[in-house]
Amino acid sequence: MKKISFFWKLFLAIFFGILLSLLTLMIGFRITIPFAFSRHMTDMNMMMRDPGSMNMGMRMIDNELYDVFLLTSTEAIWIALPVVLLISLLISWGISRIIESPLQKMFVAAQDIASGQYHRRIPLAMDANKSKVDPIQKLAIGFNQMAASLEETEKMRQQLIGDISHELRTPLTTIKGSMEGLIDGVVQGNEQTYQQLYQEADRLQRLVDDLQELSRIEGGAYHLNQQWISIAELFLNISKKYEPRFQEKQVQFSISIPESNIMIWVDPDRLEQVLVNLLMNALQFTNPGDSVSLSAQQHRNELKIQVQDNGSGITSEHLPHIFTRFYRVDKSRSRKSGGSGIGLTISKHLVEAHGGTITVSSAGPGLGSTFEIKLPLEDKKVKQA
Repeated sequence: MKKISFFWKLFLAIFFGILLSLLTLMIGFRITIPFAFSRHMTDMNMMMRDPGSMNMGMRMIDNELYDVFLLTSTEAIWIALPVVLLISLLISWGISRIIESPLQKMFVAAQDIASGQYHRRIPLAMDANKSKVDPIQKLAIGFNQMAASLEETEKMRQQLIGDISHELRTPLTTIKGSMEGLIDGVVQGNEQTYQQLYQEADRLQRLVDDLQELSRIEGGAYHLNQQWISIAELFLNISKKYEPRFQEKQVQFSISIPESNIMIWVDPDRLEQVLVNLLMNALQFTNPGDSVSLSAQQHRNELKIQVQDNGSGITSEHLPHIFTRFYRVDKSRSRKSGGSGIGLTISKHLVEAHGGTITVSSAGPGLGSTFEIKLPLEDKKVKQA
């Protein structure tokens, strides 16, 4: 049995809805009219009634008038019924077309998007951006937003594949070239050659580890081992571990601990991972003689942690993309000198997993940059040491 299309289902639903309303009106009309007619004629008789045999005559007239009225009204209904049915058909058809047409367009657009045409959009009326929008227009707007999101996701996927290919190609090319040189006897198998091969293999290993970590974090396939930690102790541990790296590059490193030591409910390993990512990023883009600072302060119900440097800075055009994976401010930098561009993306996801936010600001090139983390401090999740 052939299925009825959505249009005809909608058409029949509206049409039978109108017919049911008409049938209800006719039944109500036939039920209520005798009582209404009798009441009005009784009132009229009360006003015109005279003693004697006039009462009998008036009752006969009432009955005759009622019969004539009933026949007249019934005839009028049957005469008007075809016109009403025709109007009902036209109204049902029009409403069905109004509802079905944009839905059909959405279906076609959805099929185009499913086939890979992510640029496909549904045309909107001129008033589609106004505050009062009908549900169909709202559905179309939502559909276009979804299509735009899918298009952006597809672009990011293609860019991700290209970035990964580029990141893998560089060390693989170096390793392959060195191996060919060793096989042909052009390159000598000395300590320098083996050290170079090891460094390139290590770059590949770090990239794979970063990608695996990013995949787990973006997919939510990890668990936060939250506990009470002291911000002061966390800062001191980080300073003890990584200050030698700053001294090696002759960059001044300082920490600022709140006077009242704050205990916060977080995953200490993940929070340390975020702060170390930010500090190493700051160290990467500062020169000897520059400074990097790590500070924290409580502001109302938030803990603000800042990593600030006076290094190379960031132009305004790059700021919105800093946390995009594989994004580099200086496109000429290699992975060795500029990182993979994954660390900041991982940091953003980890901060958001704690219910916080991370932002970056910079006054411009050569004026340094500031990364600020805001973590919520609820009454049950913050205390003074």
